[in-house]
Amino acid sequence: MSRLNVLKTYKIYIGGQFPRTESGRYYELKNKKEETLANVCLSSRKDFRNAVVAARSAFGGWSGRSAFNRAQILYRIAEMLEGRKAQFVEELMLQGISEKSAQTELQLSIDRLVYYAGWCDKYQQLFSSVNPVASSHFNFSVPEPTGVVSVVAPEKSALLGLVSVIAPIIAGGNVCVVLASESLPLCAVTFAEVLATSDLPGGVVNILTGTSKELHDHFSSHMDINAVIYCRDNKEEEKKIAENSSLNVKRSFNWNKDWSKDENQNPYLIFDLQEIKTTWHPIENIGIGGAKY
Repeated sequence: MSRLNVLKTYKIYIGGQFPRTESGRYYELKNKKEETLANVCLSSRKDFRNAVVAARSAFGGWSGRSAFNRAQILYRIAEMLEGRKAQFVEELMLQGISEKSAQTELQLSIDRLVYYAGWCDKYQQLFSSVNPVASSHFNFSVPEPTGVVSVVAPEKSALLGLVSVIAPIIAGGNVCVVLASESLPLCAVTFAEVLATSDLPGGVVNILTGTSKELHDHFSSHMDINAVIYCRDNKEEEKKIAENSSLNVKRSFNWNKDWSKDENQNPYLIFDLQEIKTTWHPIENIGIGGAKY
């Protein structure tokens, strides 16, 4: 007897939980044969606002963790992605990617997480400095995370593009709200399941599914967003994001890159989302007998 497959319900990921969209809307994801692969949540503005609240709540704890601990957690995510290789390869293939390409994309995604795990406790040494001053002070400049980052993730890269954008954001102590690919969303939600069962605190990464046409305006105009990253090639959307970003002088970046190339993994992507804090500290001179003056 023939039977109907029980299709997986792909939900959104907010604050470490998997709610359905508050609007109850969804869209059918189909393959090239017009067969339904899944029902995918069509996120609303309210979902985005909830995700921003969750991200802001998580920022203090995540940015306050030691660099070494953040490195451990990114490495743990890579471990768990390695353990679910078969599932991710299957989902990539369901979305029309060949088995060989799916294997390559998965391996690069795992390697990218390990790469940024290695940078967690090193980028500050690279980008900080001790500055010369003409007074009796030490003067230090150090990078600090900018805060909540909204991301319109790559449309044509189901997993690798998503991982390549999220990893440098959280490696630098930031938190994020990400809009996954509309046409290739399956791996994004499954990656959220990896995050939820790793050591990553809830709210550090929030993943929504839906349309850029409906949501990109909100991703760039929300007043509690500190930076926005656009990873697609729609010039009109990119222009609108840049205009909206000026409302509260948030940073705006276009990371529309070929993520399969090694040169597009580098610590400067971490640095894009850092703010330089300069601290002055008086020098205490020690005199004879240990007296300070």
